[in-house]
Amino acid sequence: MPEPLREVAIREGIDQDRMRTGIVDGTIVIMRRGDRALGIGRGLRTKVNVNLGTSSTRIVPGEEVEKARIAERFGADTLTDLSMGGDIPAIRTSIFRATTIPVTTVPIYETAARVGLENMTNAHILSTIREQAAVGVSSMVLHCVDRKILGLLRCEERISGVVSKGGSITCVYMHLHDRENPFIELFDEILDIFRRYDIVLSLGNSARGGGIHDCRGRALKEERRRNSALGRYAREQGVQVIIEGAGGHVPFDRITPLIRSYKKAAPFPLFVAGPLPTDIALGYDHIAGCAGASAASAAGADYLCYITPSEHLGLPGPDQVKEGLIAFRIAAHIGDIAKYGMDAADREMSLLRSGFDREGQFTRAMDERRARELAGDTGEQSLRKINAIFGPSHEIRKAHLLGLLLPERGLDGLVEHHHPLPGIFRDPILLADQTGDFKVLLDRALVHGWDDVSAAADALAGQNHPPVAGIALCASELLL
Repeated sequence: MPEPLREVAIREGIDQDRMRTGIVDGTIVIMRRGDRALGIGRGLRTKVNVNLGTSSTRIVPGEEVEKARIAERFGADTLTDLSMGGDIPAIRTSIFRATTIPVTTVPIYETAARVGLENMTNAHILSTIREQAAVGVSSMVLHCVDRKILGLLRCEERISGVVSKGGSITCVYMHLHDRENPFIELFDEILDIFRRYDIVLSLGNSARGGGIHDCRGRALKEERRRNSALGRYAREQGVQVIIEGAGGHVPFDRITPLIRSYKKAAPFPLFVAGPLPTDIALGYDHIAGCAGASAASAAGADYLCYITPSEHLGLPGPDQVKEGLIAFRIAAHIGDIAKYGMDAADREMSLLRSGFDREGQFTRAMDERRARELAGDTGEQSLRKINAIFGPSHEIRKAHLLGLLLPERGLDGLVEHHHPLPGIFRDPILLADQTGDFKVLLDRALVHGWDDVSAAADALAGQNHPPVAGIALCASELLL
């Protein structure tokens, strides 16, 4: 096995023979970028893609490069350049220079931007594919909607039409020139290029719904069947394949069965855009998308395309790219816990929290800077006061972190009197037996504050302990 593939196996924590088998049977693909390789597919960590690129109305190349840098810095696995404005090859070159992760393109975007739909020919499309392959693109998306699928879409009573941008451009080209899909007509020639440059073929999801009421229909089923057949043919020709499906807008209860239907139809890695389980989250679609993508990943999706807060509104800025990426990295991880039990990082974080290792938690956060900003220094100051009195006592430190030292003057009282931790606090079960109803005490703690808790603790426990008894009782309820 070549060294880059061995590195993938080590990084993913899987046996090399298992990965080799997955590559052979098509359940795993390897995206290359120079000497680096990325594995996507069955048994591997769910990957996340970040879309970026200029539009015909907003052309700020430097901002797209900054988005690419931010995406890689915050853990994106791949980038997709969707540029349709400006000097597209130059923009792509700048993105390449600024990053090291695999880059995908949608060749019909650049072709349409360069020559226009009315003037575009199959030769133009093939030329763009050759040019992009030669500069090191790792994967390309082809929207292979055919005339049959287009006819089904016209007959369906959809609220929205074809919302896939690549799919809609392809459909308009077919209509204007009264011919079959150019990618289907050129399929064998395109596969020759992909095989020569080891480019991954991503079969686009043109028929996906633009709203949750458009997530069913014969067109979706026919596209799934068509893409599965094209994928099997491409695999027989020695080209790696990803299927795009189950994306767009899908009601939450439909996500799992839809994912399973795609996985049943073809063995290839499944790439899902979203999905969005509601249509009303305008401005917060990254949150809705995180919910949908978590379900999709858990059900078997291998690769997620992120959604930003700017979805349906405009191009995302650098901050929105980061927000969307973090949301979808969370979704991917939630899915990996469900389908593969990949929870080692969660256990590590839990141990750090249990040991009150705030620094360790920061360094393992997806966004360390944000975690530090939100934490501030108040919690650390209080913890230092507690440690000065009780040292490594696990129970009292846990009580503190649970927010049960109410209010801060309680801490000052402890510092002033230096009362030792009562032995009864180290046995919460015994304490429960002796004192009875902890809920009443906890409610009083939250409403009345420290002094009242202390008095209640003295009365209930029959002990002459100062405020520490209040901590003990409150903490014990939660520790039980």
